[in-house]
Amino acid sequence: MTQVILDISRLISRVRYSTPSGVDRVEMAYARGLLRIYGDALCFAAVHPTGLYGRISRATALAYLDELEQRWAKGGEKPKQRSVISILPWMARLLPERPPAMAKGQRTIFLQVSPHHLTNAKKMGRILARENARFICMVHDLIPIEYPEYARPSGAALHRLRMQTVADHADAVIVNSAATGRSFQPWIERSGRTIALHVALLGTEPLADVASNLPADAPPYFVCLGTIEPRKNHLLLLNLWRQFVQSLPAAQVPALVIIGKRGWENEQVLDMLDRCPALKPHVTELSGCSDAQLAGLLRGARALLMPSFAEGFGMPVAEALAVGVPVICSDIPAHHEVGGAAPDYLDPLDGPGWGSRILDYANSGPALQAQQQRLPHWHEPAWDEHMEIVAQAIAGLERD
Repeated sequence: MTQVILDISRLISRVRYSTPSGVDRVEMAYARGLLRIYGDALCFAAVHPTGLYGRISRATALAYLDELEQRWAKGGEKPKQRSVISILPWMARLLPERPPAMAKGQRTIFLQVSPHHLTNAKKMGRILARENARFICMVHDLIPIEYPEYARPSGAALHRLRMQTVADHADAVIVNSAATGRSFQPWIERSGRTIALHVALLGTEPLADVASNLPADAPPYFVCLGTIEPRKNHLLLLNLWRQFVQSLPAAQVPALVIIGKRGWENEQVLDMLDRCPALKPHVTELSGCSDAQLAGLLRGARALLMPSFAEGFGMPVAEALAVGVPVICSDIPAHHEVGGAAPDYLDPLDGPGWGSRILDYANSGPALQAQQQRLPHWHEPAWDEHMEIVAQAIAGLERD
């Protein structure tokens, strides 16, 4: 069997953090899924925070993955980042070793599912040459290029470097939605290379079966899950909640729980969170949240709210629907791919529409009841299905 190498650079770079990002969870899911499929034929490699590339021993990699998952499960505990001194033992253990010499004619499959170090095309080329590898890469989205107004000032330029590296070096690309595939297709065409494109929706991880710890007499609440950044459109929700406070008796105002770390270019949103006294009794911000706490809050919510302007996939939509929680989300292609016919879809600029739908759900109105009837027919994306597509992509390169 061809040797498969999984790059876990992203997970190693997150050694100080107690809560995972979406990309972190994907890389972890690949590590677990590929182990089930390839067993001893799976190897681990990484670009260490020192810049050194090499292989990570199986025992060390598995011990680190276990420790990281345990930390995620506890999550949200103080401090938010571990001290530099506390991580030094792991940094030493995870120092990569030089890849072994290849037998004549031996080739490998190198798989990378995060954008880590893709801005350095020369380094990526050296890694693939050293491993004598064919390259499979995951592309999560092209949002910084297509919507530069939602990215950091340098975000578009950096993401173009990443996509160019993929177009120049990848033999196959996994995309998390057909929408992402359509966005990446022009890069394949301009490259003049043959690059196999595989669409594989991301799977959902089972959420802990725990109840919300909010008081039984608490008002109905809604959850918005994701980094606080411009494309997530938190400003729409905060303005709506301010209207609710002004137009409804206090006892009739639903609650909003915003779960996610603070991102960039968000001055107006952060000012409202920090300095708007009308929102304080009704809006809660959680920047750090353990897996169990997240599960309890999501399971108890009247609905998940996702008014994003752009998404590559929309993982929170899948996570909510997987536990039977209704979803109100923006009418964009990525949400339709994961949500199918289950959610209520609204234009992300339709403030009155969002306001009336949220109040319908808060009062158990007909729109909520209609979605509850649709929920049992929703098909949950599974990691096993995703990894089967990845295995097919690997087999395709083995045959070439």
